[in-house]
Amino acid sequence: MSGIGGVGGVGGIDRVMQLRAQILERNQALARASSAPAAAPATEAKPTSFAATLDTALKSVNEGQNEAAKLSDSYERGETVDIAKVMLARQQASVGFEATLQVRNKLLSAYKDIMSMPV
Repeated sequence: MSGIGGVGGVGGIDRVMQLRAQILERNQALARASSAPAAAPATEAKPTSFAATLDTALKSVNEGQNEAAKLSDSYERGETVDIAKVMLARQQASVGFEATLQVRNKLLSAYKDIMSMPV
């Protein structure tokens, strides 16, 4: 009987962690959106290229994955790391990777569309 309750409990925990990750993702998006107008005057003097923006985004995703790996390793070694912090970092890294993958797919699709246009 405790096994049945445990399965429902794990599903509930997974759902809560997913909701938490979604909330944090939205909070980060709002923080980026609110900080963008403040940074706009500085970027007017020196426009950033698409390649530089893409490079910065990829580095950010990579840092998130590295941080999640460090926290996971620390937890697995038995160091005092909060499991919620580990799971949150892993979810953030996963969301970042999935977003990067979707951007790549859209870029490839746009490239194919442009290359197939008649001249």
